[in-house]
Amino acid sequence: MRYSHVCLHTFGYALPPRTVSSEELERRLAPVYERLKLPFGRLEMMSGIKERRFWDPGTRPSQGAVLAGRKVLAQAGLAPEQIECLIFTSVSRDMMEPATASFVHNSLGLSEDCLLFDMSNACLGFLDGMVVLANMIELGQVKNGLLVAGETAEELVDSTIEALLADTTLSRRSIKPAFASLTIGSGSVALYMCRAEDAMPQPRLIHGAWRANTTHSNLCQGSQSGSATTLMNTDSEELLRRGVETALMTWQAFSAEPGWQATDIDMFFCHQVGSAHARLLFDTLDLESKKNFETLAFLGNVGSVSAPVTLAMAIEQKVFQPGQRGAILGIGSGINCLMLGVDWGK
Repeated sequence: MRYSHVCLHTFGYALPPRTVSSEELERRLAPVYERLKLPFGRLEMMSGIKERRFWDPGTRPSQGAVLAGRKVLAQAGLAPEQIECLIFTSVSRDMMEPATASFVHNSLGLSEDCLLFDMSNACLGFLDGMVVLANMIELGQVKNGLLVAGETAEELVDSTIEALLADTTLSRRSIKPAFASLTIGSGSVALYMCRAEDAMPQPRLIHGAWRANTTHSNLCQGSQSGSATTLMNTDSEELLRRGVETALMTWQAFSAEPGWQATDIDMFFCHQVGSAHARLLFDTLDLESKKNFETLAFLGNVGSVSAPVTLAMAIEQKVFQPGQRGAILGIGSGINCLMLGVDWGK
């Protein structure tokens, strides 16, 4: 998959106002920790996550997405009516129907001529949205579009803690599937993409590859539709192994393209899951870990927001800059993997 005319013009993101440490979550779980004789500090030690961000109670995914979208419009100097396509890409949604994109569209004051829809693929949703929008731009169907994602982790984390406190039959073994839910954080990100013109100084989307390994779609599953409680069951250890296995297949396809081998890439921006995941991923793919720009320790796993907000922060902090090439490495439960190559010409 190659692109010639797709510009990643402007990123924007919004971080929720509440900072919640792993220590704070463990204090809420003190009765469980004490009964099972689990050492405090275990959550941060095992995940590498010191803290994550939470929205104020009642905040909807669309509201977070709107905050990021407004930042993009302001930073890019765009009027709302200029946006031709809007795609909402989060795991979190306001409700089953209508599309969460409709609330974002209305709040941002976008045109009635703007195509809008939701798309979801676990933590890969935003990267899939980049591919779909890039295809439309490359084909000339639209000149530009806005991608948005707003993840709300609060209900999942609260429900998980409540379920663990209520279950007196828990053992050290049976508590493991709930562990991944405590690594989740909230946040939002947006990206304005447009048809690239020669004079544009922004980075461009150039290349991509993907692989599916859906034999393992049972390893991370959220609540079924209609469930009164939001819970997630995750076989973290097997998901780690199979996810990296899928990433290796994807990397072999991605790096086979001339100019996109490990030595050609200056920075990596990954879906941030945990420190053990990052180590195994870079060891297995034989990549330099010093090239990995990380946000895990202070954001946690922000679902579909994770990889793009990491890239957005790298650009903001001038860690990723003109003259460099970057690769976005995304893995989502399912299992699916998508890798995108970004070239920021001199």
